[in-house]
Amino acid sequence: MEKAKIVVVGGGPAGIATAVEAKAAGIEPVIVLEKEERPCHTIQKYYHKGKRVDAVWQGQEVKPEGICRFETCTKEEFLELMEKYIKDYKIDLRTNQEVYKIEKTNDCFRVWAGKDTVIEAPIVVIAIGIFGKPVKPRYRIPKEVKDKVFFGTQTQCMLGAQKILVVGGGDSAAETACFLCDEAEIYLSYRRPQFFRINEQNLKELEKRVKAGKVKLLMNTDIESLSATPENKVKVRFKDGQEMVFDAVYYCLGGATPDNFLRAIGVEMEDNRPKVDEYFETNIPGLFLVGDLVFEKGSIMAAFNSAHQVVKGIKERYQERLERGC
Repeated sequence: MEKAKIVVVGGGPAGIATAVEAKAAGIEPVIVLEKEERPCHTIQKYYHKGKRVDAVWQGQEVKPEGICRFETCTKEEFLELMEKYIKDYKIDLRTNQEVYKIEKTNDCFRVWAGKDTVIEAPIVVIAIGIFGKPVKPRYRIPKEVKDKVFFGTQTQCMLGAQKILVVGGGDSAAETACFLCDEAEIYLSYRRPQFFRINEQNLKELEKRVKAGKVKLLMNTDIESLSATPENKVKVRFKDGQEMVFDAVYYCLGGATPDNFLRAIGVEMEDNRPKVDEYFETNIPGLFLVGDLVFEKGSIMAAFNSAHQVVKGIKERYQERLERGC
């Protein structure tokens, strides 16, 4: 059985930053387990080519506290930066290693991942993001239209789609509408009368396309149901009785905390959020959370800072355990 000082679950920005901070603090070995083929999967998959990665997220300017930091840049530039951190700090990042079980015995955790990976470590940091589990509407998505319904920020338009409905009122909805409007006629449905969660730059881009007639806003609209038409399209019925037909529907409703995974480990929840202290340690000693799991609407910079804070807490509370190992 392999042994480490820290196992980090998740190879996104928060997970990589945690490993960087730990290595810089002299903690080794540190192993990062990522379930996908490449690190930063959410950015790799859901950010289209050239998409802006904002240092200021939803108007929240976060001052960097640790090693990892960045200025607003493109998707490609940000991924290059993360690869540089991985290379410079010689991060042991293992891909295609989905963690499916974590157990604690005495002062050691045992982590199971992939087909036959088992690692023991005194400290585990969970850095899985929320975008891996997108929020879905409460109403049923009929099986007849499931191939025309998409979730999360999209990097390509459905082939042949001429009329698309984007649902949501945040940055991902605005970005998806702006990205798709060169390929199809776009309608953006939001349940509130005005936007308040979109950052200034995205709002400007959206307003520019609305003015040009490329995006049509359906403000203060709430969807009641979806159904299939005889022409194999998606009929959308709104709660005010209005009905419209689209070739495809894109839901951009954000992500949900993977609470079932956390509960299975034994993490206590409060108001459907994991309970953590000032160092983002859970009720299970030695088990820490970083990134989206501890910030309801966190930014990448905040995720970097959470990694810095967690490693600081690990050094303060568990130096002896780290030296002893498992």
